[in-house]
Amino acid sequence: MEKNHAYNHFRTQVEPALISKLEEFRLLGYKEVSESSLWDFLTRKKWKKAKEEIRIYEIIDDILSVKVSDYISFTTIDTYKNHDFNLADENEMKELLK
Repeated sequence: MEKNHAYNHFRTQVEPALISKLEEFRLLGYKEVSESSLWDFLTRKKWKKAKEEIRIYEIIDDILSVKVSDYISFTTIDTYKNHDFNLADENEMKELLK
């Protein structure tokens, strides 16, 4: 997770929007998504290039417009990038195919 993102000072102010988006994820069956992982997705993907003069309503709009498919794709790719799979190991192969 990026600790020094330009929008981190907005996090407490936009927490209700984050919670609302997490509730939507849960209604769709994605109960394991956490607030910190959603914020990580936003800072690393959606807000990769921070605007200098962003308004809080733009941040809230970005949060509320997150699509589950975008979040899942990002998380899947990030997992593959950050994990060394040993496909010769039968247990890891079974874990990967779950």
